[in-house]
Order: sequence, then C-alpha cells, then structure tokens
Amino acid sequence: MFKAAATPPKIVSSVLGPELPLQRTADAPGIVALEVKDLFPEIPEKIYLPGDDLTAVRKAAEKALAGVDMSMIKPEDKVNLLCSEHGFSILEGQPYAEMLKTIKDVVEDRTGCRNLRLRFCVGGGMIEAREMIPHYKLDEYFEGRVKATSPLDRGVAIETEIGTLYGLARVFDGDWIIHAHYDDPREVYFHRLIYRTLKAFTMSYARFETRSVYHMNFGPRSSNIVPRAIFDSPFVQEKFAFVASLVTSPAGITGVDADNDLYDLDRRLTANLLRSFGKLMRLFAEIDECIAVLEAGRWPWYHHAGGLTSGNLFKGHIDYLDLDVGPARKKGGVLYNQAVKALVINYSWREFFQGLAFWYPLIITNPKLAQGLPYRLVSRATVADNVPEALDQARRIAGTDKIIVFDGSYGWINLSPSLGEFFLARAPEVGRRVEQELLPKWLRQRGIDPDMV
Repeated sequence: MFKAAATPPKIVSSVLGPELPLQRTADAPGIVALEVKDLFPEIPEKIYLPGDDLTAVRKAAEKALAGVDMSMIKPEDKVNLLCSEHGFSILEGQPYAEMLKTIKDVVEDRTGCRNLRLRFCVGGGMIEAREMIPHYKLDEYFEGRVKATSPLDRGVAIETEIGTLYGLARVFDGDWIIHAHYDDPREVYFHRLIYRTLKAFTMSYARFETRSVYHMNFGPRSSNIVPRAIFDSPFVQEKFAFVASLVTSPAGITGVDADNDLYDLDRRLTANLLRSFGKLMRLFAEIDECIAVLEAGRWPWYHHAGGLTSGNLFKGHIDYLDLDVGPARKKGGVLYNQAVKALVINYSWREFFQGLAFWYPLIITNPKLAQGLPYRLVSRATVADNVPEALDQARRIAGTDKIIVFDGSYGWINLSPSLGEFFLARAPEVGRRVEQELLPKWLRQRGIDPDMV
C-alpha cells in the first residue's frame, strides 16, 4: 500500500523565505508516500500534477470558456483579468498561470479585444508580484499589460448595501473585469466555506480599510457579507463579465470551471470542495497524535499535504464545515489542535507563524535555516543539524513517530508508516460518516440540495 516517498513539488525561491532546504523530508529515512486514492478511491481524478503536460489544463480551460457569454466585450474595450497571488501556491503555480494565459487567448480570439490587462493582486507588499510576474513570464505573455496592486494602493469608493466600502482603483479601472479563481480549501476555519469564490472581492480586490472590516468587525461566518456586498454593488455588477476557476481535489488539478453567474459557479465549487476534501479534512481530525513538518513555499498555514493546507490540521479539532458548530474562543474552547505534538520547520516564508511558536514545540532542521527565520521563532526552537536529526528530536519531544509532511503535495501524502496505517484504518468509517451523515448536512446548510450534487 505504501510507496517510496514521492518527490514533492519544487519550492519557488523567494526573498520572503530563507534559503531553499538543503534536503527534502521525502528523502529522509522512514518517510513513505500514501496515495489519497488509496484512502478515498471515489475522489475526482486529476488531469494535472507537476511533470504532466500543461496542455490538459489549457484544454480544460478552453472547454469551460466555450460555455461563457463574452458578447459584452467589444474590440475597443479595456478588460481587467484579476488574479490573486495565492493561486500560484498550488502545484508550483503553473496550472494557475496556464489558466490565466488561456483566458487571455480565448477572450482575444472570440471578441477581437487586444486590450486585456492582467491585474496581479497581492495580500500585502509588492514583493510577491515582483517575483512571480517574471517567474511565470506573465509580463511577456501579456505583452507588458501587467500591473500589480496591493491593499495599500489608491482606492475607489463602492456604494454597497452595508455602506461605502473601498475597492482598489487599479482593479476596477477597466470596462470589464474577469475574476480568475482557484478552489483549494484554505482558511476554512475562517470563511467556513460560505461564498468562498467571492472572498477575493475583499481580500484581493479591496483597500486595507475594507479588508480590516472583513477581519476585525465581523466573525468567521458573518464576515462573508463583505465580499458579497462588494460584488453585488451596482458598480461591480456593471463591470463583471465572468469568472473562471481551477478545480481541484486531493488528487490534483481536476479541471477548470467558468460561468457568467458567479453564484452558480460558487455553488458548484462549494459542492466539489465538500465532496472532494471533506473526507480528508475529517480524517485529519481523527489524528490522535502527530508531528507536522512544514516544507513548502508561502506562509506556514498554507502548505499542502494531499491538497489540504496545514492550517486545516492546526484548526482540525473543530468541524468548521458544520455551521451548527461555533468557533473556539480565547476564553473557552481550545484554539488549536492538541493532537499536533511537535512542529518541524524545513522551509516556510518567515512571517505569519502567529501562535504556532507558542502552541507547539518547534524543531528547525539546520542552523543555516534558523539564521533565515525570525528570532522570536528561533529563540523558542530546538535547532538540529539536518532533517533526519530533526525528525529524531521531534519523535523524542512528541513521544510519537506519526509524521505528516506538508511539502506542497497533491495526489499523495508523504508521512511515516505508522500514520499511514492509522489513516488506512480510519478512512472507511470516516468516508461512510461523511457520505451518509455530514456531507448532506454541510450541503443543506449552504442552501445546496444534496440530491442535485
């Protein structure tokens, strides 16, 4: 059932992180690969993993876009294609980049419009855009019509049903906008998978004041009113052309979906995420003890293992897909998953460790890596000489040899045999419970008829 540890996706180098790891955890003794299809054979098949031909993504995008009305776009119009930097964290970023390039080609071919501009939206500073735009050759492909924009850029007032909110002027300075989405289940513990497809209208396309409203003024469920209010505003509706999204499962990229109706597409993506990732999320929640290894690009909450982000393990003790379940509070429930007994860091961007340094014992895999991480993190950590030594120290500290590696992988999970055996033993009952009890409930809570899925 187990295979030799799988080669993880490459880490795209960034000044936001330390130097790339000297050794991948997959190469350490005692790490094997478990295919997610061995756990849940019914999850949708992939069309792409790193090493496959990207043509499959292009063909899927062309097929999806064939059903979209583009007649509103005229040759003389200015069209803004909106992308978000998080999409480039999925499988080395190439599938998302290929979808963007395909959208450009199809729109130009069908409408005759040659003024399609890529708006590269970042969550914080411009470093990500400066690195990613040349890495994926986006400036070259879009013939120089690429502009990055951040939450600190000039805003534009948007009148909404909840008052005046502020979008980014550069995002909305075209005649039309196209929303380019991706559907990996990050931050479910925050947005609760309620209108997830609209989240970018606050987190990518809005000024920081409006982002703060989303983060600070509302709770994890009610906050979803903010992107809906922006999207539903007359200002945005008059500019919205269509949406296209990567579609994933734990197996990898499964396709592309597109629609002129964002709410229709959101319902489809929501059903897909609940069906495809819900079982794996509840399986992660079954873990009684483990060591988590962080070893992928981007922030420490966003590393994939079997397509599921690390944050879904750190918050996995609560079923955030169940809208009857309230979030943990500081003066109440436990804020983090106590089944994680130690955290090994072999690569991650430097910031946004947030409470992880206080929640879990930390082991850093080598002194050179430690030099590239924040002092407040290193000062609380044990520093090993190499990956095998770090894993051995983690086993002693944690009192377990169950290891899961968040190395950016889809299709498989690199882990220790003991955790693999644990997953295989628990998966049948988890699959039955999700299929028969939880999935119908999750769908109904979001207004989706289970019989229509």
